[in-house]
Amino acid sequence: MRTEGPLHGASIVCVGFADWQTENWLNQHHLMSRLSRNNTVLFIESLGLRRPTISTRDLKRIGRRLKRGFRPLRRVDEVNVLSPLIIPYHGNRVIDALNRALLRRTARKATQRLGIERPILWSYVPQALTLVDALQPSRIVYHCVDDIAAVSRDAEGTRSAEARMIARADLVIASSETLAASLRSRGATVKLMPNVADTTLFAQALEPGPIDQALASLPRPRIVFVGAVSSVKVDFELIIGLARLRPHWSVVLVGPVGLGDPSTDVSALKTIPNVHLVGHRRHGELPDVLRGADAALIPYRLNEVTASVFPMKVYEYLAAGLPIVSTPLPSLAGADGVTFAANAPDTASAIDGLLARANETARLARSELARDHSWENRIDEIERALSALP
Repeated sequence: MRTEGPLHGASIVCVGFADWQTENWLNQHHLMSRLSRNNTVLFIESLGLRRPTISTRDLKRIGRRLKRGFRPLRRVDEVNVLSPLIIPYHGNRVIDALNRALLRRTARKATQRLGIERPILWSYVPQALTLVDALQPSRIVYHCVDDIAAVSRDAEGTRSAEARMIARADLVIASSETLAASLRSRGATVKLMPNVADTTLFAQALEPGPIDQALASLPRPRIVFVGAVSSVKVDFELIIGLARLRPHWSVVLVGPVGLGDPSTDVSALKTIPNVHLVGHRRHGELPDVLRGADAALIPYRLNEVTASVFPMKVYEYLAAGLPIVSTPLPSLAGADGVTFAANAPDTASAIDGLLARANETARLARSELARDHSWENRIDEIERALSALP
């Protein structure tokens, strides 16, 4: 890590696509929490690009946002968090114009209050371009970690906004080769920077220590998935098939159900006796989970949403020394330490082979593969890219 440079003593206004206090931390949370140690960071929460449902999760979120909207600026740890009042309906010209005006006004007031002038505008959504005139940023970073249009109710508007953003941005970062290729096809110069991990934290799984109580009572081998249990992303049929093929295994899903997809129905999973949904764990608790695991899964569906995803859990699992079996996600092609299997029988066979070769040396070697893929190294790489700009 550098001690001086464009990401030391700077002001950063980050526009994310999630709330700051969420169950699963994403790229935006990990980077901004670390950048806040040496910079003034204003994090603008989700602009509500996914139209809400009447699910309990979404209704609670809307209630929190309305409550915060009357006092939108707050401080959480070292990060200044802004919850702008946004009408969660996109694709309507009048409402979109009103939302842009509300966002500009709220962001301008927040930056004035914090004494922020000419910040780096660091955006995970292309709609943040509407803030340029209001904030007069010194640099614009577009950090593309998902195909936002694939989950937006206004895909056409999102694609159009993205075209304008990449034409204006000083630095464009993509977290997968799939995303990078798409952005390059529209004229962008792209830095490929896949998601990384808190490698020091997850390497603690290699050390003696407690095992998460929910896992400790389960028979081995324990095959673990960590992440949002969402039917859009996770292939429930594969998990059920795997569990039925290996009834003596414990297949453990660790994470909130329905995050990002409130319509998720896990009733079929609950009928399988060796599939265990143990719920959400805080980020700092995950080494205790992975310490008790024998292998790790990335059982993602192959669809438009996952086609461009480079899961953070790749390097989290590797740092913990675990063998990984994943469905053949395009973004993971050629990734070290990952075995691919497209269906339940192939996944079962792949895990059989990895478990047969399991030993301490192999576990340490996997952790070594992940060591340089840390958030600190990623920040240093981004800082070098910013320093090289004309």
